[in-house]
Amino acid sequence: MNTLTQRQGRFAPALAGKVVTPEDAGFDEARRAWNLAVDQQPAAVVLPESAPDVAAAVGLAVEAGQRIAAQGTGHGAATLGPLGDAILVKTERMRGLAVDPVERIARAEAGVLSLELVRAAARHGLVSVAGSSRDVGVVGYTLGGGQSLPFGRRHGLAANSVRAIELVTADGRLVRADRDHEPDLFWALRGGGGSFGIVTAIELELVPLTHAYAGLLWYPIERAGEVLHAWAQLTQADPPDELATAGRFLNLPPVPELPEPVRGKSFVAVEAVQLGDPATADELLAPLRALGPVNDTIQTVPAPALLDLFLEPEHPAAVVGDGLLLAELPSAAIDALVNAAGAEAAVPLASVEVRHLEGELGRDRPGNGALSSLEAKYAIFAAGMTPTPELRDVVPGQIATVKQALAPWAARHMFLNLAGTSGPMDAFWAAPAVERLRAVKATVDPDNLIHANHTIPPAR
Repeated sequence: MNTLTQRQGRFAPALAGKVVTPEDAGFDEARRAWNLAVDQQPAAVVLPESAPDVAAAVGLAVEAGQRIAAQGTGHGAATLGPLGDAILVKTERMRGLAVDPVERIARAEAGVLSLELVRAAARHGLVSVAGSSRDVGVVGYTLGGGQSLPFGRRHGLAANSVRAIELVTADGRLVRADRDHEPDLFWALRGGGGSFGIVTAIELELVPLTHAYAGLLWYPIERAGEVLHAWAQLTQADPPDELATAGRFLNLPPVPELPEPVRGKSFVAVEAVQLGDPATADELLAPLRALGPVNDTIQTVPAPALLDLFLEPEHPAAVVGDGLLLAELPSAAIDALVNAAGAEAAVPLASVEVRHLEGELGRDRPGNGALSSLEAKYAIFAAGMTPTPELRDVVPGQIATVKQALAPWAARHMFLNLAGTSGPMDAFWAAPAVERLRAVKATVDPDNLIHANHTIPPAR
């Protein structure tokens, strides 16, 4: 019998049917992350259905001498590291969701997905500061900062729209952190990642929105140079915060889920989301449209459709990805990007996207969290599918090539949600934030029981 099973003891009633060990038939399914490229091998998996279940799982980990790690979907599983001495708490069954349209607040339990929240808010003419992927977990996305292509330039980081976070700390306490209760912990959780406890629910401010003007301008990948230079000029002309854009390389597989006009083909595209008057966007996008895109899908769409426009994978997949924040994007950087990721790339990656940041994302507001703003003008993320051993061998090298090409223009810090590899704390936060994060960790988890994608060690 598994020693962990023997140790369940007083936690057995709460966790009955919710603990899966390597001896159990369902272990392979239970341990699977959304990112199928990651082979997670925890000591056990717990599938809680409530906050008391999570508290019981923490107690079990302490009694068994194991670390404990939380996971909503496993999109970022690549940076979680080895789990042989850890219990993996997968919160996918915790799907409670409520929207208060008067206060414009949503409360989402730890297993709620982005599309579920966006759809629930849309019934009241509201939207969260969601990203562009429908099946990312709301909690993980937000704890890492939450940089939204549709909404970030107008509304800032998702972490700074948080009203409260409910979590179980390493000593088994159920805690509610907000501006008036546990303020230091509340600060750390907003952009400091998941090192401070197992989050069970999150409360988010919502913003009014029913429709947006959004879509893509598509061009043959061979025209990447002229298209991206024109796009960069748009971003450097101080566009209004309501207009968010990105330049992107797409090498699309020949799968039936994709629209026939793009299936199995390669493109350079400009993604655009206008949260205000479409005429403003039309005026700013006119030079790009004058280049003659082969397809123009920019149109007025309901808010939930923003999570379907940008061809993010909708189902678990084997993916390798990594990114950078960029301080600048001069002409030389565009040329370097085209050489590394364009038509002549040694290994065509599924997606290489460069987002324009700035706007509210770059404003350091009083009362913001550990990641108050992004000190960068652009963000790049490169990703490739790795369903075969051959691709697993070459895709990481090609991603490294893209990053190296843009390294001369890298910003001082990286961003948790973009990081496909782990790094030291000072790679993500400035020195004062690092010191404060470690002090908070020492207060709530001095023995470093909680293991996260980018673990913060307690101050000693």
